Amino acid sequence: MKIQLKPSANPVPDVERRERVSAPGFGKYYTDNMVVANWSEADGWSDAELVPYAPITLDPATAVFHYGQEIFEGLKAYRQADGGVSLFRPQENGARFARSAARMALPELPVEDFVATVEALVKQDAGWVPNNPGESLYLRPFMIASEVGLGVRPSNAAMYLLIATPAAAYFNAAKPVSVWISTEYVRAAPGGTGEAKCGGNYAASLVAQKAAAKEGCDQVVWLDAVERKWVEEMGGMNLFFVKGSGDKATIFTPSLTGTLLPGITRYSLLTVAKDLGYNVEEGMISVDQWRAGVASGEITEVFACGTAAVISGIGEAKSAQGNFTIGDGKPGPITMKLREHLLGIQHGTVADAHGWMKRVL
Repeated sequence: MKIQLKPSANPVPDVERRERVSAPGFGKYYTDNMVVANWSEADGWSDAELVPYAPITLDPATAVFHYGQEIFEGLKAYRQADGGVSLFRPQENGARFARSAARMALPELPVEDFVATVEALVKQDAGWVPNNPGESLYLRPFMIASEVGLGVRPSNAAMYLLIATPAAAYFNAAKPVSVWISTEYVRAAPGGTGEAKCGGNYAASLVAQKAAAKEGCDQVVWLDAVERKWVEEMGGMNLFFVKGSGDKATIFTPSLTGTLLPGITRYSLLTVAKDLGYNVEEGMISVDQWRAGVASGEITEVFACGTAAVISGIGEAKSAQGNFTIGDGKPGPITMKLREHLLGIQHGTVADAHGWMKRVL
């Protein structure tokens, strides 16, 4: 796939862009350009185009509107200590994008083409990458079924797009989040789309998010669909439990069972934790075990992780069976150590021992 460059002839003025990048929020502003490519069953992928950011026009009968055949990804470009820009593990996002496409009966975009489109947009819009630690340029690649027609079958046409937005931290790192343990709703069932990063998973989760907010919570924790007792993930983020304290602590996370999203931040933190000398375990943990572990002092910290938030400490869990506070209710020292180490790798202030960062500029 070649990438044709048709960058915006009317970019946001430098002064205005600097103002937006200095206080970016999350998804508040968008860069000057985007990438578009089309696929058809007859011809495969067309060349990608880097074009000015603008609305797209779709027929009301376009398949994505009716049957939800859609996937997306999220990855970040970080300003480096020397002023350059690097991507964090884009190949992993490309591989997951392809797996999601296969599950949703969409065409797989080769990983090398996925990465090439991301690099092209970041190079063109590098002035939108924030300079502050913890901030980044968040990239949102997505694919939709673009065939016009109402037949219930896999679309014979698809559109790939890539947009970008400067991003501050999704959650305040110093402020713990509270979670509502949902027993009424489930996020995904065995054999479903839990491992795919598709819009339908998130749409179905919003009613539970509203229920969590009604209980005064920031996020919802999902349980398994079969027994309704095994902890799976938080919102769209993976969960971690710290057992013990100090250098001998164990970092524990629920196993990937086919119903959890295989998070790239999750995968990276398992490696970082080992690098820092902690024991690492994957397995099953029930709500009762979580509650009992907190009461006994065995579980000292809990945090969630994902691309947007990186790491967020969890201070309190609520459910219909009662509430409990984790530790002193604040992000714990191991949570913050892992967060700072991972951010250090991403910003180039900590050695990248595993070759995760891909230099763009």
